[in-house]
Amino acid sequence: MTVRVVVADDQEVVRAGFRALLELTDDLVVVGEAGDGGEAVERARALRPDVLLMDIRMPGVDGLEATRRIADDPHLDGVRVLVLTTFESDDHVFGALRAGASGFLLKDVAAADLYAAVRVVAAGQSMLAPTVTRRLIDAYTGHDQPGPVGPERLDVLTDREREVVRLVARGLTNDEIARELVMSPLTAKTHVSRAMTKLGARDRTQLAVIAFETGLARVGGS
Repeated sequence: MTVRVVVADDQEVVRAGFRALLELTDDLVVVGEAGDGGEAVERARALRPDVLLMDIRMPGVDGLEATRRIADDPHLDGVRVLVLTTFESDDHVFGALRAGASGFLLKDVAAADLYAAVRVVAAGQSMLAPTVTRRLIDAYTGHDQPGPVGPERLDVLTDREREVVRLVARGLTNDEIARELVMSPLTAKTHVSRAMTKLGARDRTQLAVIAFETGLARVGGS
């Protein structure tokens, strides 16, 4: 299956670099580029790519607002956003995940990791690297402190669903969750899907964000 990608970054050399890397593969193809967030939304609507690589810091409409617009548009439900970040300087990455991004990549990502991330997200999963996720949340929400969402939001979950969401926040796959909780992978997948529906999460990344915001999961721990 060919994965169609749009690259959004205000630096032409960065866009060219990602295009060159992606075009070395047989299944990933860049169908468009954008120099700012507004243009990224336009490209998403016109081209309907499978994945949009989105820089955060761009002039005019930034990547955060562009991600929100794409996630809020029901006609773009099949477009998955991967945030591009330099990590140390991008203080809005956490907001981008809340806005609907399916994950994030460091701009100096290795080629193999880039390919894997694009394919994973295109398949409807989330790019949720546990160590980087925890560092980001640590940096932007504080040590072991619940975020702006109250824990009462979790009242709709069963005890088992809470356990599953906590493990999703640790970056575990359905198979790993199944082993941890002694259940079948299908049952784990069902619990994840039900939790996403109850909490209004678009994907596993947003589910993990909610876990950290509510204090269900803690930075550097479970």
